[in-house]
Amino acid sequence: MVYAVLTAMYANGGVEWAGTTAMVMTTGLSLIISTFFRFVARRLDTRPEDYEDAEIADGAGELGFYSPHSWWPIMIALAAATTAVGVALWLPWLLAAGAVFVLSAVAGLVFEYHIGAEKH
Repeated sequence: MVYAVLTAMYANGGVEWAGTTAMVMTTGLSLIISTFFRFVARRLDTRPEDYEDAEIADGAGELGFYSPHSWWPIMIALAAATTAVGVALWLPWLLAAGAVFVLSAVAGLVFEYHIGAEKH
């Protein structure tokens, strides 16, 4: 809502299409993010830190699994940088290689700890 009001105020000042377009896009993107957070908040249970009288021990337990030594995020960053250079310099061969590199790195991250159905 803040960006929508600012966009309306900015657009009334005169015709300056680049700034007005940027403000409209900012409004739309912030609405997408806020809608996502609203849907996620509905699905989550009330957490211990949301209670006024919560104790530290109420939050104990497993929080999830986080890979402590994965190299895949670095590979994804390198692949994204390669793709960005391909876009910036408009080198289709580098863009294609970067896209393949990004897909390979993301697949590596997703399937890093996958053991397959036959191992279960």
